[in-house]
Amino acid sequence: MNDVIQVRVHAALNITPVIREITFEPVDTALPAYSAGSHVQVHIPLAQRTLRNAYSLLNAPADRTAYRIAVRLQEHSRGGSRYLHENLKVGDVLNLSRPANLFPIHTLGRHHILIAGGIGITPFLAYSEHLLREGASFELHYAYRSGLTDAYVQPLAERLGDRLHAYDSLERPLNLAPILSNQPLGSHLYICGPQRLLASVREQASALGWPDGRIHWEAFSSAEPGLPFSVELAQSGRRIEVGADQSLLEALEANAVEIPNLCRGGVCGQCVTRYVKGDVTHRDHFLAANERADRLMPCVSRGCGSSLVLDL
Repeated sequence: MNDVIQVRVHAALNITPVIREITFEPVDTALPAYSAGSHVQVHIPLAQRTLRNAYSLLNAPADRTAYRIAVRLQEHSRGGSRYLHENLKVGDVLNLSRPANLFPIHTLGRHHILIAGGIGITPFLAYSEHLLREGASFELHYAYRSGLTDAYVQPLAERLGDRLHAYDSLERPLNLAPILSNQPLGSHLYICGPQRLLASVREQASALGWPDGRIHWEAFSSAEPGLPFSVELAQSGRRIEVGADQSLLEALEANAVEIPNLCRGGVCGQCVTRYVKGDVTHRDHFLAANERADRLMPCVSRGCGSSLVLDL
């Protein structure tokens, strides 16, 4: 199976100063089916290298005529979000990785509570369409900054009615206590947004007695820059240099060393790799403290100090 899909930019619209919605259409073959909560990796052709950034699919899963994503312009972009905002134009052809779902709807849930912060609304657009189609019980809580990250407030209000609860951070801050308290038996909680929101919701839900199995969350983040470092591959003796604004995973890929991966943000655990020597700055949200003694996630983690030696 080919893991890469070639698509053409059908539309690109700036819907707030920092959010751009992009619609892709197939070039040769039909777009693969996907489920609500799925994402694709967009292969972004920068001058010096190709980045792969993950973005949630917005449109209803039943619609396979196009894929829609929304991209937030990052203040400290390594080039990916800036390219999609400033360089990408209608008619351009790009590659996407096939859809993957690390954030599915729990099929046995009797009630679904969705909490989004800013651009974290994106997976819940597809969620909402699926849940409406299924006649499921759900509510959506959307926290945003007016004029900046409120891209989908109005269409969601028209589509969802009183299922939508909107929170402009300047006028009505999100209050989690009444959302998480007294929910019916069988409720499931889903969170997507910045790390501080994820941490706050998970902490308060746990304090109120929510079982871990009923709390689902997703956070997409790209690799943070850092000092350049070198890495040695123990099995072949090869040495690879990792640039300051390059992730270890990207450096490996640039040297034809393929590592399985899905999220590229330190969450899914697909790219976990053993190391046998060196100091590591761990930036993932997956590995336990004891696992970090000899494992790292090259999508976000970096070597520091002495040369890093991977068991590859």
